[in-house]
Amino acid sequence: MLSVVLLAACNDGQKKEAKVEEVAVNNTEVKGELPELSIYNLPATWTTQNYEDIQLEDLRGNVLVMVMIYTSCKAACPRLIADMRNIEKQVPEEYLDKTKFIMVSIDPETDTPDRLNAFAKENEMEDDHWMFLRGTLEDTREFATVLAVSYKKISPIDFSHSNIISVFDEEGVLVHQQEGLGVDNTETVEAIKTEVSN
Repeated sequence: MLSVVLLAACNDGQKKEAKVEEVAVNNTEVKGELPELSIYNLPATWTTQNYEDIQLEDLRGNVLVMVMIYTSCKAACPRLIADMRNIEKQVPEEYLDKTKFIMVSIDPETDTPDRLNAFAKENEMEDDHWMFLRGTLEDTREFATVLAVSYKKISPIDFSHSNIISVFDEEGVLVHQQEGLGVDNTETVEAIKTEVSN
């Protein structure tokens, strides 16, 4: 399934790759060298559940565990959240300070900071290592392409979407992806532990 999603995202990916390269050239002079494929080269501004505006590069130095969801989802997203919580429970406590578990909304029109904040409280995800992000429709679509996540609005309140959890190293480079719901996440946990301990 992941290979199909990657193929579907391929055409857009070529355009995005050129854009990321251009941004990378601009950023290296000001912020220091970033790997070419780092998500920190993306210039989008995101808003957190705590009403803070950030760029992804503000998270540099942390291992990122990212998933794209929407808060009104009743089917796959609760299971993705459960998978994220399960992964978090398996990460040694001393590693959590350098790990961020990030939920990026695919429905920014509905998922306002207020809604994301309430959702974080409802799901007891208020520790510092949990973060919810919303961006513009364009930035959200671009970021989904980078993660090889496809999604489509199928009704006013529902989306079909890929179920992929991605792990990025401290420099924002993708090192591992887990696809599916309720799957064995041993490799994902090991990828996090390896990157934090590097």
